[in-house]
Amino acid sequence: MANPKRNVAILLLHGEERFLVDEKAGTTLDAWRSELVSDFGFDRLEGQGLNVARLQDSVLQAPFLDPYRVVAATMVPAARAESLAPALADVPATTRVLITVAGRLGATNRLAKAVTAAGGTVEEMVHLKGRALGEWAAKRANDHGLTPAIAAQVVRVTPPDLTVIDSELAKLAAYKASGSKLTAGVISELLAGGREDEIFKLTDNLLPHPTPEALNIARGLARGGIQPTSVAYRMARHVALVLAVRARQDRGESLADVKSQMSEHPFVLQKAFETARDTDPNSLEAALRAIRDYEWEVKSGQIDPELGLDVLLARM
Repeated sequence: MANPKRNVAILLLHGEERFLVDEKAGTTLDAWRSELVSDFGFDRLEGQGLNVARLQDSVLQAPFLDPYRVVAATMVPAARAESLAPALADVPATTRVLITVAGRLGATNRLAKAVTAAGGTVEEMVHLKGRALGEWAAKRANDHGLTPAIAAQVVRVTPPDLTVIDSELAKLAAYKASGSKLTAGVISELLAGGREDEIFKLTDNLLPHPTPEALNIARGLARGGIQPTSVAYRMARHVALVLAVRARQDRGESLADVKSQMSEHPFVLQKAFETARDTDPNSLEAALRAIRDYEWEVKSGQIDPELGLDVLLARM
């Protein structure tokens, strides 16, 4: 409960559900930053390596042109969170503080207690399951212009990972927006057990360097029951697809030409065509070599498949 004697805005977000943490953080920052009139009023601090002196210095600064300052410390490692507690001992009313933690904090964590003592709010984002997951998916589907029935179908065939579920819903919404009819058969094809388009999205996030989303999707696929080596195999198939489409582009072929001559789903080919235009063939070939090396190292017993998948992403 907020302390009524303190007029401060501090929000601490933590928990196992990274998607919800990021979503709430983004919504909060959008609202807070909407009233700022300059870039001087916002300070984003990377949680990795952040120390108490740096956080306190930012928190205590007075606003220059803005009505208040916004300080956002993002993805603080859970093991280091307690060390930042002293920075919140005296937060001025002219500063709004958002802290997100990479992981879950215990009830006795000193940072959580410092936020509460300062009059702020602590929210834990837990993994959604069962009815809660279904309700969240239905609301998300509605946001994408899809029906609850489609949301239920997505939940049935995908792992209980909000990032993956939201991506699947966005994929279906994009297909619908393209003017194509979203029939039950098409939905089943796009949501096939191998989730080919989801894996293609993974490859799309690998170049020129892997993004955090790439790692999240890869881990979600592995947690959903697909063997890490199968994830790598499907990655290779899609990288090879983009490479093949790029070769056709270099020969002057149009999207219509590609769709008429290749057997993959038209929607998948359209995404491959769009990605290939901005992708370097040498990078694609290097990605295929990295995947080949990963599979050999797994089969020869040199590395653990799941951990090796993380290493593969780091190599690419």
